[in-house]
Amino acid sequence: MSDIALELNKIRKSYNKGRPNQIDVLVNTEFKLLAGEIVALMAPSGAGKSTLLHIAGLLDEPDSGTVSIAGKKLNIRSDAERTFARRRRVGFVYQFHHLLPEFSSLENLVIPQLANGENWSNATQKAKKLLSKVDLSNRINHRPSDLSGGEQQRVAFCRALVNSPTVLLADEPTGNLDDETSQKVFDTLVGVVRQTGLSALVATHNPNIAKRMDRIVTLEKGITKPIRI
Repeated sequence: MSDIALELNKIRKSYNKGRPNQIDVLVNTEFKLLAGEIVALMAPSGAGKSTLLHIAGLLDEPDSGTVSIAGKKLNIRSDAERTFARRRRVGFVYQFHHLLPEFSSLENLVIPQLANGENWSNATQKAKKLLSKVDLSNRINHRPSDLSGGEQQRVAFCRALVNSPTVLLADEPTGNLDDETSQKVFDTLVGVVRQTGLSALVATHNPNIAKRMDRIVTLEKGITKPIRI
């Protein structure tokens, strides 16, 4: 049996809790992401995809339930322990790249490593290696404003992977790109994920991209369910 990289157990999350207009976003949500697996999360806007990702990535706390990464229940730990786990265990990619505009592609990958205690030499070497994997060796000194949308998102993928996380969480990572660029960026994502052996949960509205993943789940009334497209 494969190891479980990420497990959500009976997760509940509501907004306006206790008020007449309380919104129950996640209701006893259960989800398992296996090691080396890439899973698509497809659901209508407002269904709770981003909330699920934020809870899975320890950015938000559930009202109840547990979040386990690599077998360790982490959401019940202290703030400091959750922050440490998030830096070491989780990589994030969003619809907008969120790269630091005043820094080069290389520096955008080096800085997160320095924050994790890596030295400059090793951080630079690893950043160059990752950028080479996504065919950006000739763009390492370019700032985000000098890169195309697809190039910016490839740098964002590398930044998410640079601290060797257990889980990659991506929220509409190709949402701002045209279809052709989306396919190229997704090819890059899959290639790097497969090479590094980590696990990925990718929220997307694109069925062509979703059906290329290992499986697809959706959210219905706060509950995850498998789907076929």
